[in-house]
Amino acid sequence: MPPPPTLKIVEVFASIQGEGLRQGEPTIFIRLTGCDLRCSFCDTKYAWTGGRTADVPRILERVRSLRKRFPSAWACLTGGEPFLQDIAPLVRGLKKDGLKVQVETNGRTFRPLTADWLTVSPKPPRYACRPQLIKRAREVKLVVSRTLTLGTIARVRREFPRTAPLLLQPESNAAWSRAKARRLLDRAVRAGLENMRYSLQLHKILGLR
Repeated sequence: MPPPPTLKIVEVFASIQGEGLRQGEPTIFIRLTGCDLRCSFCDTKYAWTGGRTADVPRILERVRSLRKRFPSAWACLTGGEPFLQDIAPLVRGLKKDGLKVQVETNGRTFRPLTADWLTVSPKPPRYACRPQLIKRAREVKLVVSRTLTLGTIARVRREFPRTAPLLLQPESNAAWSRAKARRLLDRAVRAGLENMRYSLQLHKILGLR
């Protein structure tokens, strides 16, 4: 019998979803190791390297244990960049356990799987995204860095379906970025861009993970 599939993970923990349209929902987070971009403004640099290798059954058991103390209908695979590893066996196991699955990705890599919610967050310098993810995105998130421009926002908005909200998320909730995000949102709306949102990181405001 072949050994069970393994993944390199940084942490598994229970909290509320602090970002995007699912903000406020109880969620079990599985943070995977590794990233192909390593943005200067990343707030989870500790996930770029390190972590530990764990087989999928062990990860699922950890999730089940957390749900006993923190009942949740959702699991979120984040990183790092989850699609750098073969997460399909884990997604299948989570769904078999009755969980809905969200995957947060920068959009540069794609692997076929049956996730319930894809959050796509294109990153500089190219803000590139795979066509398969463009079609499947439930929401699009842009971090309001110092280099983000209205032109980039407009291009990303055009690339994704209008039904997928585009969220402007201030960088680490910094005051300068909150102000810039508000200005960019105002300019985007005046320019006729549709389905735009302003989105703060709720978990940081509440002091949660």
